[in-house]
Amino acid sequence: MSDSTSGCTEPRTAVTEAEAEALVTGICFKTGPPRTLGVEVEWLVHELRAPRLPVTPERLEAAYAALRTVPLGSALTVEPGGQLELSSPPAASLTECVRTVSADLDRVRAVLADDGLCLVGLGHDPWHTPRRFLREPRYDALEACLDRGGPAGRHMMCTSASVQVSVDAGHEEPGPLGHVRRWWLAHHLGAVLVAAFANSPLIGRRPTGWLSTRQLLWTEIGPDRAGAPPLDGTPRTTWARHVLDAPVMCVRRSDGPWHVPEDVTFRDWIRSGLPRPPTREDLDYHLTTLFPPVRPRGHLELRMIDAQPGDDGWIVPLAVTAALFDDPEAAETAYRAVKPLAERAGSRPAPHNPLWTTAARTALADPELHEAAVTCFEAALAALPRLGATADVTGAVAAYLDRYVRAGRCPAEDLLDRPDAGGHRRTHGKDSRT
Repeated sequence: MSDSTSGCTEPRTAVTEAEAEALVTGICFKTGPPRTLGVEVEWLVHELRAPRLPVTPERLEAAYAALRTVPLGSALTVEPGGQLELSSPPAASLTECVRTVSADLDRVRAVLADDGLCLVGLGHDPWHTPRRFLREPRYDALEACLDRGGPAGRHMMCTSASVQVSVDAGHEEPGPLGHVRRWWLAHHLGAVLVAAFANSPLIGRRPTGWLSTRQLLWTEIGPDRAGAPPLDGTPRTTWARHVLDAPVMCVRRSDGPWHVPEDVTFRDWIRSGLPRPPTREDLDYHLTTLFPPVRPRGHLELRMIDAQPGDDGWIVPLAVTAALFDDPEAAETAYRAVKPLAERAGSRPAPHNPLWTTAARTALADPELHEAAVTCFEAALAALPRLGATADVTGAVAAYLDRYVRAGRCPAEDLLDRPDAGGHRRTHGKDSRT
């Protein structure tokens, strides 16, 4: 969720409602042939030899200071709770993307190991309580804003991690690579990706009753800040309306704490002009404070996948998503596979609908999600050679398909099978969070 921008800027020209709508529609969907791919990999940082012991802020700061001297191809950022994120540059191919991030991770791991630390791929920290590492005005404001809705916001900020895959928005024309189809597909295939890669069943060492607790927490933050717009209109129109009707997280200022309004949408702010008229810079910043499962940023950013176990576990969701969006044959197969699931989603946007709830709670134990996942993974596996994927990447996807997807399992169930997982194999249907 690292969307840091520059600090407070002095007010410039006020933006009107019509200008704001035009800016959003122009910024967020830039269409053209799918050419580039990107990934953001977030990691929890734990003690190498005693992962249940919290890492002190002083040790984290020292480790990150050392990492800032390391040349990387990806952008390195730090999340509010001290999680580490690498964001790849736009890559011309899956192979290029994997090569860049893998090399960067090797360098990062070597530096952290020297400090007795390691990267851990889990969607939610199973042992540690939320604790802020970064003290910046943005995160002070975000915490104050999210605290109004309960504890989910602090968990999201400080103890969660994900694999976020970015694909191009697609063609202006219709068809499997058209932007309207890709927008629709992202919001229904997203539930399949939640289920197939669920990897966060624990909080406070106890099962929560959800295989992707991270997705549950995003749901609890609420539809205005962490939900998608309705899918009953054109993507540009519905997204622009959603942005203007979403609550303002903060009004930035340079001479003190940022103001955190309550129940004020960006549209309200434009119309009232209080405490000062919003500017183009404020609109740009507002866009970074919205966390839907699919975020249009000129490209489509898929944000629903839990961080994955193992050093290279992140490669599988990257490869599968790239294949299902950028190979026309695989994209058409995925569309047909998830189309029957749309009825279960109903009229409520993701992730606040029954389909996404089932995906986060029971994952591939659900027969329809299981069937769709098998079809999609098999289509992705067949498409990877056409995308120029290496044998290692193709083999990793094939192994995941056999170990998890065909078996109706996900990585969260490996965690629940461990003897230290609170003594409960499954608690579906009950929320046992403490």
